[in-house]
Amino acid sequence: MANVVVTVAGRPYTMQCPDGEEEHLRDLAKLLDVEVNRIRESVGAIGDIRQLVMAGLMVADRLSEATKKLEALEADNQVLRESRNVAQTHIKTLEDRFSQALDIASEKLEEIVG
Repeated sequence: MANVVVTVAGRPYTMQCPDGEEEHLRDLAKLLDVEVNRIRESVGAIGDIRQLVMAGLMVADRLSEATKKLEALEADNQVLRESRNVAQTHIKTLEDRFSQALDIASEKLEEIVG
């Protein structure tokens, strides 16, 4: 485990994370710090804990919205896959019919020529 010092709301916090995840943890802390600063700018100083809770809720709200969009995109993707499968089946059927029609036409031409 690695120790990482992150700064949120102007205060340093020592956190642990798996080795190799240090930069990701720093990025997450920056995201939380941005939200805390937005709250501080919009409502003023309301106490560190309350600011952090509000920032956490704002980040959670964004995560919730992103999750809903992802689920909708996954559902759309599934519909597209199913449509693609239907189209491929239809194309295969048309190819088979076309091949049969060519075989019949070829046989008739051979009868005429032959």
